[in-house]
Amino acid sequence: MAIILANITAIYRRELQSYFRSPLAYAIAGAFWLLAGFFFCAILLGSEGLIQQAAMRDAQGQQMGVPVPPFDLVGEFLRIFLGTMGSLSLFILPILSMGLYAEERKRGTLELLATSPVTNWAVAVGKLLAVLTFYITLIAPLLLYEAIAFSGASPSVAPGLPIAAHLGLVLLAASVLSLGMFVSSLTASTILAAVMTFALVLFLWIMDLVASAIGGPVGEALGHLSLLQHYDSFVNGVVETKSLVLFGSYIFAGIFLTAQSIETFRFQRS
Repeated sequence: MAIILANITAIYRRELQSYFRSPLAYAIAGAFWLLAGFFFCAILLGSEGLIQQAAMRDAQGQQMGVPVPPFDLVGEFLRIFLGTMGSLSLFILPILSMGLYAEERKRGTLELLATSPVTNWAVAVGKLLAVLTFYITLIAPLLLYEAIAFSGASPSVAPGLPIAAHLGLVLLAASVLSLGMFVSSLTASTILAAVMTFALVLFLWIMDLVASAIGGPVGEALGHLSLLQHYDSFVNGVVETKSLVLFGSYIFAGIFLTAQSIETFRFQRS
């Protein structure tokens, strides 16, 4: 076990260093932060933002002389903002995962990796943890934005809702990156890997729409596979066992299929 952990750590460090040395990774980070900041300001502070809407509700209530129903600004903000971040991540995550194995194929180092003493599982887990860590560094500044905004909320914000919402975003990212890693192991083209991953994730994202169109027990079963449905549960502060199982299943499936893909490559070479 100690050897396996050491191998995973070695792969993790190597991959993480490669991200922080890549100009593409910094370009992705800059674009993500720029768009995230724009949506943050637009949703919260825009002319039709939530603060303006809350102020208009209060003004209308005072004019009409009737009590105004409470407006959950924090919950509404998290639902809209993290929903937007989830949609934005659908474009970012395939780009982050596209080179995990495709670059190894292109450089000719995949054969060395496949025939090394390090197990395919250890390599896959190390690569996944590295790219997930990089993604977490992308969303970390968003927590600072939100903490500053929520510090003025009255009553104070209960930590459970933001924690559940961001946990859902991390699990969503881990699921997409794990599946993207498997797709990347199938081709030497990073562009093709990104496009195929985006198509796969988009299909899983809108699975609930497909399920609604089919209906019946089959539609209900397909609805449980929807990434969007389970991500929305986390954003709404509801952490359900079935959602944890689904995200865990996608993560495990991506790692398992990647390990089998590399094992097939090793068998072909031998």
